[in-house]
Amino acid sequence: MQDDFHRIADALTAALTGQEVLTVWFSAEASDFVRFNHNQVRQAGSVTQRSISVDLIEGQRHASGQLRLSGDFESDRQRAGKLLADLREIRSQLPDDPHLLYATDVQSTERREENRLPDASAVVADVQKTGANRDLVGLYAGGAIHAGFANSLGQRNWYTSYSYNLDWSFYHQADKAVKTAYAGFEWRPADFDRKVAWAAEQLSAIAHPPQTVKPGRYRVYLAPAAVHDLIELLGWGGFGLKAHRTKQTSLLKLAEGQAGLAPAVTILENTADGVAPNFQEAGFLKPDRVTLIDHGRLGDCLTSPRSAKEYDVPTNGASAYEAPESVDMAAGDLAMQDVLKKLDTGVYVNNLHYLNYSDRAGCRATGMTRFATYLVEHGAIQGPLNVMRFDETLYRILGENLISLTAEREMILDPDTYFQRATASARLPGALIEDFSFTL
Repeated sequence: MQDDFHRIADALTAALTGQEVLTVWFSAEASDFVRFNHNQVRQAGSVTQRSISVDLIEGQRHASGQLRLSGDFESDRQRAGKLLADLREIRSQLPDDPHLLYATDVQSTERREENRLPDASAVVADVQKTGANRDLVGLYAGGAIHAGFANSLGQRNWYTSYSYNLDWSFYHQADKAVKTAYAGFEWRPADFDRKVAWAAEQLSAIAHPPQTVKPGRYRVYLAPAAVHDLIELLGWGGFGLKAHRTKQTSLLKLAEGQAGLAPAVTILENTADGVAPNFQEAGFLKPDRVTLIDHGRLGDCLTSPRSAKEYDVPTNGASAYEAPESVDMAAGDLAMQDVLKKLDTGVYVNNLHYLNYSDRAGCRATGMTRFATYLVEHGAIQGPLNVMRFDETLYRILGENLISLTAEREMILDPDTYFQRATASARLPGALIEDFSFTL
């Protein structure tokens, strides 16, 4: 794929005229997909696809377009040439873009991760073995993800990563299910078995009649998936430079010293250990790590090329959305095996959904519990709770009311496969919190 991409980029570069500059982004995957229901394979297949995004620039005017590639060079070259001609016509009708910024210092890189994935058939056998006599439903997606960048200035970047994501549930009945996921770069049967054993234990508990507790404040454990839901919400404008400069960030109080997070909270954009490529569509390289929250204090912002041009600061290769793509939250000292004992009496939350800000400037979020949420008494699960709504500030959740974070963390991959497999990832601990506010 890499050679084919370079040939297309070279052909497009050769077709430029005058002072034109070209950038080309390449995206591809070679993935296996298996869908399970009632612990049986209901759909299985493999997908190989590749596409390019082309930006044709002259001065401060530019036009961009996309093209799916067939893998046949001559056919792709002709179609790419037609796209280039179309973009040239479109660009002639466009005004200058004052915030256009693209890499002009040539920095070529190549990064290829080792393929440690098993054959999909081995994964299927493992899943069906552990799901025996249970209603296991889910989707396995795994394989290679490729990304490339080229420009007419001579820069060439390439990235290949191999990962998998099994997004699955043990279904009980009605709206009751134990949802979990197992993701990473190497399939470890022992780790998967531990996840299955814990999910099976929860499945037994979820069979008890659901209970309802009164609105109020409770001691709560948020599993890593629930922490991910909150951190994902925080990524909506929380860490971007433009949001900070326009004072629309949800971390405004943290930025202005009016509120703080616990010293245990450190959050990185950890590209080096994630799934996303280490360069972006304008050709800028990403640092291995960007510290977003440093022991409870605000760190660096994610700065896209457009924000860098607008505010005259260096870019750190952030996407146009200036949201984290490879989140890494530091671990704590609470052993996972001790979570129920330390929770003692309270609520165990596996997942959250329907999250949104109820007060963006105050970093206050609202949402609902989802799937398996349990009432815990004296360190033992008593049974499932009916759906509950919360309304809390992240300054309380990850600040004054944070008791501890778990020593073990989970790798969570974005399960989105709509156009192709997503590359967003997170490595997060669970969180034990006191006085967590449930409103309904």
